[in-house]
Amino acid sequence: MNTNRLSKTIAAALNAQMTKEAHASQIYLAYGAWANHQRFGGIGNFLFRHAQEERNHMMKILEYILKRGGKVQVTAISAPPENPKSIFNCFEKIFDHEVDNTKGIYKLVKMSLEEEDWATWNFMQWFVKEQVEEETLAMNLLDKIKIAGGEQINSTALYSLDRDFETATDEVKSAQEVTAINP
Repeated sequence: MNTNRLSKTIAAALNAQMTKEAHASQIYLAYGAWANHQRFGGIGNFLFRHAQEERNHMMKILEYILKRGGKVQVTAISAPPENPKSIFNCFEKIFDHEVDNTKGIYKLVKMSLEEEDWATWNFMQWFVKEQVEEETLAMNLLDKIKIAGGEQINSTALYSLDRDFETATDEVKSAQEVTAINP
């Protein structure tokens, strides 16, 4: 008896997204190591936490595939892109990567809608919400760096930024949580 509840196309797309999340983890890991090497331990720690978060996303997809009776295909991931040229460039690259990851999520949502795979469509809604938060966080961090000087950020501002990142929250308030009283 076949207990697989995923179509071949959905299973392949989920496996591809799982690999994309693993690659995202490697990117954050590489950029965290780069930041630490540049002596920005707070920023490095922030990026290391995000590497783990991306790995958790990968595991969510892996577990979902298994629970739906599908076959997980663990494949090689490509090396992270070259190291950033600056802290500002680091967060530009992170934002671009998050936007690319969102496209993969949206592709899966669209496929599950077209195939009327409501379980997968529902499962992917968590990722849609998560990507809004990830993109918002990256945009907010880029804005802070721009205010501090962007590519021309001075050492005092970098020191302060690094210290802030050490304790910065990884969470962003979603638009659904905002009210006129609690923006």
